[in-house]
Amino acid sequence: MAELKILNMDEIPATEVGWLWYPYIPYGKITIVHGDPGDGKTMMILQLAAILSRGDKLPCDDTEREPIRIIYQTAEDGLGDTIKPRLLAANADCTQIKVIDESEAALSMLDERIEQAIIETGAKVIILDPVQAYIGSQIDMNRANEVRNVLSQLGRVAEKYGCAVILVGHLNKVQGGKAN
Repeated sequence: MAELKILNMDEIPATEVGWLWYPYIPYGKITIVHGDPGDGKTMMILQLAAILSRGDKLPCDDTEREPIRIIYQTAEDGLGDTIKPRLLAANADCTQIKVIDESEAALSMLDERIEQAIIETGAKVIILDPVQAYIGSQIDMNRANEVRNVLSQLGRVAEKYGCAVILVGHLNKVQGGKAN
């Protein structure tokens, strides 16, 4: 059991949040894009990756920016037949978009390869699509205490490297209707 430590708020320094895209996606934090299957979440995220890879201005944001490196992980779509054609259609600079090779071992949010890849590539954004695939096989997504531990560890990596983490989540479909 962890030792009790009490912190005084008057001793905690106030810090400003840095923004990848104000007010939507902060650096050093986790952002979740969640919705029904087929609503265009992946397409939106790939468009965002393309814009960031070129260093272009984001919608509703006049901030001048340099191109940034992005790590994009997908467990649902083929890299060569789906993701790359979508990135090319969005005019992405594919030299800025990296993928962690999962051919020998599936990746999870707790995998040290995520931190290693951020360090090695200098990525400022990591996208995991869908979150359900990367939560880890030992984690029950319906148990808040299990998910909280995983997300807090990933959040610490994001904060340590000032990297924006974007998780794409798909709601479960109900027979013949929208997700509940």
